Amino acid sequence: MTTHLILSFFIAFAVTAALGFVLIPLLRRLKAGQSIKRNGPVWHMSKEGTPTMGGLMFIAAMLLVCLIFALIYGGRDGAVLAAMFGFALVFGVIGFVDDLAKIRHHGNEGLTALQKFLLQLAAAVAFVLLLRHLGYLTPNLYVPFFNVTWPLPEVVYILFAAFVIVGTVNAVNITDGVDGLVSGVSLPVALFFAVVGFLWAMPVQGIFAAALLGGLAGFLVWNFNPAKVFMGDTGSLFLGAAICGLAFAFDMPLILIPLGIVYICETLSDIIQVCYFKATHGKRIFKMAPLHHHFEKSGWSEKKVFTVFTAVSVLFALLSLLGVSGRYGM
Repeated sequence: MTTHLILSFFIAFAVTAALGFVLIPLLRRLKAGQSIKRNGPVWHMSKEGTPTMGGLMFIAAMLLVCLIFALIYGGRDGAVLAAMFGFALVFGVIGFVDDLAKIRHHGNEGLTALQKFLLQLAAAVAFVLLLRHLGYLTPNLYVPFFNVTWPLPEVVYILFAAFVIVGTVNAVNITDGVDGLVSGVSLPVALFFAVVGFLWAMPVQGIFAAALLGGLAGFLVWNFNPAKVFMGDTGSLFLGAAICGLAFAFDMPLILIPLGIVYICETLSDIIQVCYFKATHGKRIFKMAPLHHHFEKSGWSEKKVFTVFTAVSVLFALLSLLGVSGRYGM
């Protein structure tokens, strides 16, 4: 199992990093450049035209890893590996369509919010039902730190799961606003799942997590400040779904609360800003939302935002590991 995890990481890392030499020039030739919102940070206008849809790099790498190990394991384990990748890919395709629409119309708006929501909701429900069918998921909600489970009615659990998945995926998407940020923040998240997969002897989930870890590390080679490519909605929606897929395949979705604390804070800052702005007719709590822009406006460089937010993610990944340590006698 250890060998498989290591191979998964290094294959994903090498393929993703190597694809940058091919995909980035291709995206430039296709004029697949990012459009920057005019109401966003003015200092980001220099990023206009930077190739987007770079998430295709780690998606392709993870596809290769999942194909290899689905063939090796076969049966139910191979099926759940395919299911996790397929689930994330559906969200990646939604993001890809959105990115294409933005590029075609030379703006920062692609699919409508309702279109995205309905597509994501359908994918979330289908994935949860598939995991239930494969026997990898129960309607019993595991509570980290307390090491107890709460049995829920099937319908209630499915509604809860759909809410968690759609919310988490879009929270990850919101976090993608500074060079390397969502990649850096997500590395400890992927590492957490890889470690848990190893410690709990759950090789399939561990392999998927290790592939995600390697893919993100390989992508960061090109995405670290100054970014030569952005992952786009193609990458960030795939990434968010991959993280959710792991949480549910491990049958512990509530771990996303401490583990995804940065995503949650980013999303809450956006919600709080909008609500306060409307309630006070124009006043703001943050200098700019989401949270990473607030710190940028406070004088932080993009590299400092990346470093601090990633460090917070590392800390909460360690805390999350402690929170689930009682489940299998870790």
